[in-house]
Amino acid sequence: MFEQPRWPREAWLPISAGLLWLWCAASFGIVGFLFSLLPGCLLLASGCSTLIYPGDRRIPQYTALGGLLGVPLAVPAIFVAGPLIGFGLILLSAASLLAAGAIAIRQERHPQEVPMPATGLALSAQVAVDEALLATVSLAQPMPLAGDHGRVRRELREARQLFGDRGWIEKPAHYHRSPPALTDPLLRRARSRKLEYERLSFQSEYEPHPEEPGRDRWLSYLPNRTAHAWVLRHQSASRPWLVCIHGYQMGTPAWDFAAFRAGHLHHRLGINLVLPVLPLHGPRKIGRVSGDGFLVADFLDTIHAEAQAMWDIRRILSWVRGQGGSRIGVHGLSLGGYNTALLACLDDDLACAIPGIPATDFSRLVWRHGPRLQIRYAEDQGLLQDEVTETTRVVSPLALQPRVRKERRYIFGGVADQLVPPDQVRDLWRHWDRPRIEWYQGGHVSFRLHQQVRGLLDDALRECELVAA
Repeated sequence: MFEQPRWPREAWLPISAGLLWLWCAASFGIVGFLFSLLPGCLLLASGCSTLIYPGDRRIPQYTALGGLLGVPLAVPAIFVAGPLIGFGLILLSAASLLAAGAIAIRQERHPQEVPMPATGLALSAQVAVDEALLATVSLAQPMPLAGDHGRVRRELREARQLFGDRGWIEKPAHYHRSPPALTDPLLRRARSRKLEYERLSFQSEYEPHPEEPGRDRWLSYLPNRTAHAWVLRHQSASRPWLVCIHGYQMGTPAWDFAAFRAGHLHHRLGINLVLPVLPLHGPRKIGRVSGDGFLVADFLDTIHAEAQAMWDIRRILSWVRGQGGSRIGVHGLSLGGYNTALLACLDDDLACAIPGIPATDFSRLVWRHGPRLQIRYAEDQGLLQDEVTETTRVVSPLALQPRVRKERRYIFGGVADQLVPPDQVRDLWRHWDRPRIEWYQGGHVSFRLHQQVRGLLDDALRECELVAA
């Protein structure tokens, strides 16, 4: 039986840190006072809330954010208030950050067939970074307007009826049309830090089905109608290729190259790389932040985004094959892991598929991470999770069968991942008939720190003959 602990002792760390921040704030001058309010209020309020409302997932997110902000903001206090106060604020803020991670780990239900998280400071720190990231995402995420819920519910039900009538819910692969081959994209040379690459762009030509709800709105996102990708290729285009699909809110060369260790893959392993930019990301964004509109309560936009992602990536694959590429693998992270798994169900000739920390169920993610009051209001308006799950089957990797052979499927996930809970990774592993999987003792953004993740990727590329001889 799972039971939330009452009065967790870790809560006293952010309470103590918040009180010290607020007690010292007045002595820091007007600027220091304003900067002290942010970590002080976050830590004190979230620490008290942990005592009063144990088990609320959002509370440790703000504890982690307060601790993460408190560490650098406390550095000037060393020179203003003296080393004792300054280092005291740094230590208490850092301890609060670790406490947030420990609380988040302990209050999470442990899914079956996933290794138990190991207790310790290292895992608590990794989870705390996840929690702080979730807090910043939730604060920056645009809130749906009151009138949007009725439209979203209406579109969802119209789409569900259409998809059912066409047989797409029962056979989701039929929802995805074969795109035309990409023969002459625009290629421009560019540089990001130490890597020279080519910026590939072309007109996507994707359009939702004529009768689909939300079609006109989707086509009005003009920047999204041009597809982009980053290309690193050797003189021989016939070398093996790896398609690397980025995660949520990424889609810029510097971030994408760093996440995939592009220099290692391209120069050391000799692989040609192509990194597609997902719809609504990077140069395709339509909001303030890359990815705005992809994972929100506007579920028809999410469906169109996934359908267009498959369309664009399959066009890019046709271009790669036209260059002489005959061995092509696909590897994605987080949202890119979702797209990797979905692509493996639509392309017949992939050498391997390696989804990392993959999301697999959008409705469960929204109901987990969405603001509680907004979720409750949407449900009161008739927007139900089961209807969302059924309608989004047309773009769900859990509803389609993989076309990549089992021995060429690889997965990795974090046992304490807070952004993509490990049950989502496990569900893909089960659906894929339990191929090789690596569970690392970490959170979402810390996957690069773990040797077994790097080992899995290198093993997969060698076993599937993608490493250049």
